[in-house]
Amino acid sequence: MLSGFSAMNWIAGGATAAVLLPVLAIGAGMPFWVACIVSLAAGGGLVTAFSPRKPFERLDASGAARGRIEFARELLTDAEPLAARLEAAVSSIGTPKVADRVRHLARVSREIFAGVEDDPLRVDLVRRFLTYYLPRAAELAEAYALLEKGGRDMARITATAELIDRLDVAFTHYARNLQSADLGNLDIELKLLKSSLDEDLGPPPQLGAPSDPGKGRA
Repeated sequence: MLSGFSAMNWIAGGATAAVLLPVLAIGAGMPFWVACIVSLAAGGGLVTAFSPRKPFERLDASGAARGRIEFARELLTDAEPLAARLEAAVSSIGTPKVADRVRHLARVSREIFAGVEDDPLRVDLVRRFLTYYLPRAAELAEAYALLEKGGRDMARITATAELIDRLDVAFTHYARNLQSADLGNLDIELKLLKSSLDEDLGPPPQLGAPSDPGKGRA
């Protein structure tokens, strides 16, 4: 069964082709068979353009990395609706401080998703975030909105807000883990580049090193 979003893609593509065919064949005087080809191409283009994008679809999922990429794709596919629930919960929360905190949780989640998409081999760095902290955050945000509407159980409202604050710290921690991995890779690349340059060009001149005495007598 097609998902709602996918079905809409096909409906939009079919409607475009159906409208474009008589316009081209009758209005523009184009041969019917040519109008059919152009209309089908336009409709198919819309279906393709608005199809949901899969994580890592541009990566070569072959060889030893295939299993890790597939695992990361599954985790992100499951995590995407959770981030959407956080974003939706923001509008249901009346306390500005808590709403801002939940909004930040959603934004950090998207940043972590992007980091994993850039390098799915780092998914182990944020696996606990994706499978535990993010689902709990979505549940807590929705629970806070419901408690707030009830307005009676202040102890639970306060406790839930405190946990949301602590989750914000955890989210930031995992985002920094991905950034640290980026910096670690940069350090390795810099060392390799320096080694290659030293091998090809020789080590750079040292600051303050004495000049060649031969040059002074020339």
